[in-house]
Amino acid sequence: MAMKLWVTDPENKPQETSNRNADLEGVVSIGTQDEDGNPVSLDTFRFATGTPATADAIAELFGGTPVETSRTSDHFIDVITTRNKLLVIVDGPSGLYSDMKRWHNGKLAHHCDGMAFLSHAKETMVGKPCGCPELFVERKDAAREGIGPSPSIDLTFRPADDPDLGKFRLHTGSWGLAKVLHEAEEKLERIDGPALVEISLELVEFTIKKGPKKGTKVSYYLPKIRPIKAYADAVADDPTEEYDGEAPF
Repeated sequence: MAMKLWVTDPENKPQETSNRNADLEGVVSIGTQDEDGNPVSLDTFRFATGTPATADAIAELFGGTPVETSRTSDHFIDVITTRNKLLVIVDGPSGLYSDMKRWHNGKLAHHCDGMAFLSHAKETMVGKPCGCPELFVERKDAAREGIGPSPSIDLTFRPADDPDLGKFRLHTGSWGLAKVLHEAEEKLERIDGPALVEISLELVEFTIKKGPKKGTKVSYYLPKIRPIKAYADAVADDPTEEYDGEAPF
């Protein structure tokens, strides 16, 4: 399943320059919360698991210290790593799943693929046009105004450094990643099997040029997903070798 952001906006589609698993060992994100519950962005990946041995292994591989939190979820042990780049194994195209969601008061108020409803309070509406704007920029504006859905992207993977640790899921709602996600989807489809993939965080900095916040400097970390090659082709070499530059396609 994939978002369909560019079918109705083909002229602005950038050119190249999974369902949730029940057997996850943990989840990965690029954010956390402070003591007051406020969101805090990170410049490295955070792993969360419910298994102390897994948390220790993650810390040994990627740095950081396991910390038990007060969360009641299954994944209550955090490891904020020292890594902003990881090599992982993704089990084919189905390992990357994306859709569009809008939540209201804790309930899913809108769920689509960018063109049609994937779920709805009225079953007869599933598969019907969702009414989202056609242009990418209009979709983003609608989400910002609270009247449209935002991207929901899941990448399920195993760490290439230690595949036996089990499966983890990286979740993000990044519009920046959603804008170019089709590139990763197409590459995974071409590989059509277990793939060696690089996930990374890229610092983005810019200055607002218009509006009341003109002149304000903004910075954030953009998550990136870059399929490299079939994992079967990588095991003959070192599967954890760093790959610089563009993927070899």
